[in-house]
Amino acid sequence: MISDPVDILDDLADQVAEEFEAYRQPDESKDVSLVLKNNDEERSTLIVHLGREIAESLADRIDEFLREHGARTERERHSATDVRVLATVD
Repeated sequence: MISDPVDILDDLADQVAEEFEAYRQPDESKDVSLVLKNNDEERSTLIVHLGREIAESLADRIDEFLREHGARTERERHSATDVRVLATVD
């Protein structure tokens, strides 16, 4: 049985949140934010937004984590402190 890509990405978002929990403290400004964009029926996307000065190095780790879990990734860099890792699955 083939799983729905949205369900797969939702599970993957939970795994990223758990793995990188130290960067998602609720009482502080988050270094890592997760958004599941599923308004495109063809291609749902998990967006991992990274902020602050750790964005680039943390993006490398999250990118690798996502690929190890079967996602295809690409990166958007808006500045040194604003990086997004986009993940999709079939």
